[in-house]
Parts: sequence; C-alpha cells; structure tokens
Amino acid sequence: MRSSSYSVMPARTLRAVVVLALAAAAVTVAPAVRAETTAPAASTAPALAAKPYMGWSSWSMQSSKYPGLNPDGDYSYLTEANVSKQTDALAAKLKKYGYEYVNIDAGWWRDNAWKPEYDQYGRQQADPKRFPSGMKAVADRIHAKGLKAGIYLPAGLEKEAYGDGRTPVWNADGCTTADIVHSDLRTTNGWDSSYQLDFSRPCTQKYIDSQAELIAGWGYDFLKLDGVGPGSGKSGDQYDNVADVAAWNKAIAATGRPIHLELSWSLDIGHAADWKKYSQGWRIDTDVECYCNTLVSWENSVDDRWDDTPGWTRHAGPGGWNDLDSLDVGNGGMDGLTKAERQSYATLWAIAKSPLFTGDDLTRLDSYGLSLLTNKEVIALNQGNTPPARPITPSDPQQVWAAKNPDGTYTVALFNLADRPAAVSASWASLGFTGTAAVRDLWNHENLGTHKDKVTEALPAHGSRLFTVTPHGSTLAYTGYEAESPANTLTGNASVADCSACSGGHKVGNLYLGGKLTFNDIVVPKAGTYQVKIDYVSGDARSVAVSTNGGGAANHKFPSTGDWSTAETVSVPLTLKAGSNTITFDSGNSYAPDIDRIDVPKSS
Repeated sequence: MRSSSYSVMPARTLRAVVVLALAAAAVTVAPAVRAETTAPAASTAPALAAKPYMGWSSWSMQSSKYPGLNPDGDYSYLTEANVSKQTDALAAKLKKYGYEYVNIDAGWWRDNAWKPEYDQYGRQQADPKRFPSGMKAVADRIHAKGLKAGIYLPAGLEKEAYGDGRTPVWNADGCTTADIVHSDLRTTNGWDSSYQLDFSRPCTQKYIDSQAELIAGWGYDFLKLDGVGPGSGKSGDQYDNVADVAAWNKAIAATGRPIHLELSWSLDIGHAADWKKYSQGWRIDTDVECYCNTLVSWENSVDDRWDDTPGWTRHAGPGGWNDLDSLDVGNGGMDGLTKAERQSYATLWAIAKSPLFTGDDLTRLDSYGLSLLTNKEVIALNQGNTPPARPITPSDPQQVWAAKNPDGTYTVALFNLADRPAAVSASWASLGFTGTAAVRDLWNHENLGTHKDKVTEALPAHGSRLFTVTPHGSTLAYTGYEAESPANTLTGNASVADCSACSGGHKVGNLYLGGKLTFNDIVVPKAGTYQVKIDYVSGDARSVAVSTNGGGAANHKFPSTGDWSTAETVSVPLTLKAGSNTITFDSGNSYAPDIDRIDVPKSS
C-alpha cells in the first residue's frame, strides 16, 4: 500500500478516513428521523452494465488537499449543495456524451467530525448538515435532470451500528444486530471498521435486505460497496466478503429496482468468477487519488494501471467491467498532471473498457479536459462492441496495446511511460498481418494515410497516441515452435510442466535463478528483424532476458496473465540470420514467466 497524505495512515483508508475515525466514534443509534422509506417501483430498464458506465463521483474532490476544496476540514466537500452543482454541470456539459451517473461516495451519513447517523434499525442515514433534504430528495433531484443516482456503503455491519447488539433489524421480527454477526465480533473490510456478517444465521440476509430496501426506496440506481475482500489490502477468512456480495445481489433483486452493484477496491483476481457472478463491476486497483494537494499524481497511482490492468483484461465484458477508478483529466492544474499524462490516462481507461467516471470539478473544466472527456470517437471505442485492449508488446517503458475489433480493424495505442521523450512503433507483424494499413488518429479526428509495415510516433514523456488501424495487407504466416520440444535445451531449474491452457498441453516453467530455455534450430529464409510472438503464462508481471544466437540479451517485462493457468501473447523484435538460429530465455537472478511456445514469421 502507498502512504496517504491523511495523517500517517495508509492512503486507502476507507476512502481514506471513512473509517479511521470509526474506532474513535461513539457507539450510537440515531433516532428514526428521515427514514424516507418508500416502496420501490418495478423497472423495465435494459440489462445492467451492457457497457461501461459513465458519470461523476464525489470522492476525488473530497479526498484532495487542493486549496479551497475542503474548507471545513478533511472530506467536508461532500454536501448536498456541492452534489447539486455537479449534477447541474454534468447535465449541461457531459450528459449528451453518455455521462449519466452522479455517485455520492463515503461520508454521506457522517458529520465533519465523522460522527455517524443511523436509523433505529442500524441503517445509515443522511447527516442533517451535509444533506439536509435527505437522500431521497437528492436522488429525486438527480433524476429530474435525466440522470442516475449513486450511493456508497462499506462492507459489513459498521461498529457504531451494532448498538450493543440490541438494535432491531427492520422487517425481521426477533432479529437484532447481535444475531447477524459472529459472536466474537471479528472485524472485516479494508479498514476493520465493521463487524463481519455471519450468513450462517437466518437474520443476516434480512439486514442486507433492509439496507437494499432503504436505498431502493430512496431511488438509487447504483451502489458502491467498498472495502470488499478478499482484496482491499486484506486476506483471510474474516476479510472474505464474497457472501456479503452474494447477499447484496439477492437483496437488490428482491427490491425490483435495477441497481448497479460496483465493488471496491483492489479485488482479488482469484475470485473474479464471484465478482462477475454477483456484481456489475469491480475495482482492480488501489485508489487513483494521491491524497495530496491535487486530485491525482502520475506516480501515485495513475501509472500503476499499466502494470495492473492486463491480468484482468479477459474478465471484462457486457454485464461486468474492470474498474480502473476515477478519470481525473478535466481540471488542468487541479488534476496534477501534464497534458500528455492526461491523454495517456484517458487513453488507457478507454481501451481497457473501464467505466468512464470523472472526479473532477465539472463546474470548471478547462478546454483541454473537456475535449478529452467529450471526444466522441474515443467514447465510442469505450462504449461500443470492441473488446478491451491489452499489451501486445512487453511491459517495457515503450508499449503497444491492441485489440482486434469485430469489423476487422484494430484498436492500437502507443504509450511512452518513460520520463523522457521516445519513439514508439506498432509493427503490423505484431498484429498478425503484413503490408499496408490505413491509420486513423482518434484523439485528433484525423486520417493519417496509409502506413507500410508499422506506424511510429515520437512521444513526450508519459505520452500516447490512439489509432484505429485498417489492414490492407495479407495475413502473416508463422512457423510455431513448442517450448517443451525435445529439440530445445533446458538449463538449471527449467523443466516441462503440464498446462491445459497451453499449446500442446505443456509449457516450460521453473525459469528462476539462472534457469534457461533455448529454442534450437529456428529457421528463417533471410536475415532481418522478426516480430516473434511469445505465448507465456505468468500470474504476475515478470522479466526475462531474451537473446539470439548467443548474442547480447534484451530484458523484457511480460505483463501478468492474471493467474498460472492462462496463456497470453506478446511480440518481441529479434534479429535473426538466414538459416538456423537459437532463441534463449534467461531468468538471470530472478523469476521469469513460463514459456508455452513461440511463433516466428516466415518473412521479416
């Protein structure tokens, strides 16, 4: 975890402080004011999360130390008046581009000293100073603008809602808060701010049902459930909230209101099947906010997403999406990024098919930020039927991400993640074809003409370009070589292992601390540089030194495939001589990915 600028606590504290103050808060059960419970209306809305959602979230401004944002103390930005201002700005500036959710984040039930409000059933209620009209009125106002309303809750039963175990559960005769948690009051969620719910007890689902009925009755269309584990920096049985997520899925369905359920944060990829089964989206990473005097910064932690996204790519699709967190590119200096960084940030979110929700102050978008948030071609890429892109080159400072689209075109993004300018090239051979292709620049709405063999751009530090590439050449032919072939040479710990996802059912693994795999007798017709495709398996991002014919090696970091039973492909340019060659993968003094096979083009 990174360090937060909020005192000395970890940056990812209940959306920072949403629970830091919990331990110090008094255990109270507020009177039953502003219960605002009404019967939810049935809906005939289309399937949830058919495409990544778009909108605005309050958290980035709540959490920032930017001058003037939180004048009444940390997190004081969150008020009914400020949500109304952002609602109006979203409706006026961004609604027509597809932005529709206004999401109220942590703290709506707490005052500026972080003292909570609950109804007589242990359910969160609006703080009367932050939201004097109550949460239903806020949702009604959002809906009046033709937008959707989002709300936030932490996983588990908040400690202050426990009420010595005597707090009754709504619509559950005889059930109290003592009947829904473990007898040892074990804590849960990313901040240990709640008691873990015990779903072996019949009263527990009824408590989640009561919360779902409340927010549905208020008219909310979106719920962010935060601090969910495994994930959120925690592991182990007491931090396993899969049962909570399943209970929320069931409770939401019972309300009859379509409510998008989004899970946060840094969810365990080992439970991806659970997140996909029970929710419409899941945060794959830490908070993007820097908890500093801007909204974000490149190093903390926008740049992490290039490493952390690839392993999740295959899990994104209609009905559930990988959530990269807020897209804060609209406010210039307040964002804390250069123009090049803002464009790269927006490019990755778009091609990864992440939800596009900004945490910027929509009342003061600068012209460049507005152009990024409202680029129709980039939004269409994110919202259309194109698949998410992933790296097709190693995760080196200069990277190419791509995806083949249903119409035969390719989405291609070039990234220079280095701290100095550099040229980045996308080779058509790495996409699987040869010859020429038409190139369309999506950010600049410009056709760049026909390019032969590749497209190359000089990029600034942390810069990017985003293209649609339309092939006019022919499909490239390859010669495949299996890693487990007896013709290869294994050195050190390297060994053949079974792999159901791999070509031929095997791979070469145990490439660590000097382990090597050498492919022998790689034959090409003429000398040249070949874009060699490497199929590999790696549960985390790992580096390997690749060399040909005993020459100097180039070190490349291969992006995570998400687990040790999934294979992915990257392309590496290798210089080969006419005739027979060797290609060696050397782990050096570290741990390398497992290698499945290589495919060598039949022409350079």
